[in-house]
Amino acid sequence: MIEDNKTAITYFIADLHLSENRPDISACFLRFLESDAVQAEKLYILGDLFEAWVGDDDDSPFLKTIADALTKLSKSGTMIYYIHGNRDFLIGKRYAKQASMQLLPEVETIDLYGRHVVIMHGDTLCTRDVDYQVFRKKSRSWWWQAAIKSLPLFIRKKIAADYRKKSATATAVKSQAIMDVTESEVIECLQKYRSQLLIHGHTHRPAIHEISVNGDNAQRIVLGDWYEQGAWLKVTANSIELLNQSLT
Repeated sequence: MIEDNKTAITYFIADLHLSENRPDISACFLRFLESDAVQAEKLYILGDLFEAWVGDDDDSPFLKTIADALTKLSKSGTMIYYIHGNRDFLIGKRYAKQASMQLLPEVETIDLYGRHVVIMHGDTLCTRDVDYQVFRKKSRSWWWQAAIKSLPLFIRKKIAADYRKKSATATAVKSQAIMDVTESEVIECLQKYRSQLLIHGHTHRPAIHEISVNGDNAQRIVLGDWYEQGAWLKVTANSIELLNQSLT
């Protein structure tokens, strides 16, 4: 049931990569929560809300500011759901509770105004990026995460900073084809979950793609990143819109 002050709107965002080094992105995000998301019944964050996440024990004022803003939105009646990204997959139950977010599995199906929809971050669809997929498999293992979480916070922060530098270097020499989704993976995903609509982020290439699955029309919607503008998907019972807004 929609709260009295809410309308039948659902927003989807991903790849904000929030950090203290980009106050312009954070300010745009806070404005979005206060002016747009507050009107909606649901907000889905499909990964990489933060540039990096080293553990829920990081109690920096910056992270608390974001959590407080999300909690304020939740208290207004907007439900907030979160799927981990490739940068913040270590977000745990502690911070999710602090930010009033409900954690979802890496692939989820939802009813979106009568449509059966698959949502995910999207990195698992990029199977041609073999090096990343190898790292992803290792970093999602319980033993790797346990080892990382056992380290002092300052060491985890240094590891995260080093990884971001290495990742940027590796990405610079990879082709767009390697870093984009594999079409057969998209079709297999939609077939598996018996859906005609997939929403994801990760590739930073916002678009609404028309595709064919088993001879039927289907769509793949890619969310935009927030490096140069705010970007979100607005869905109502009658419309689907990819929107953006200047960071300033």
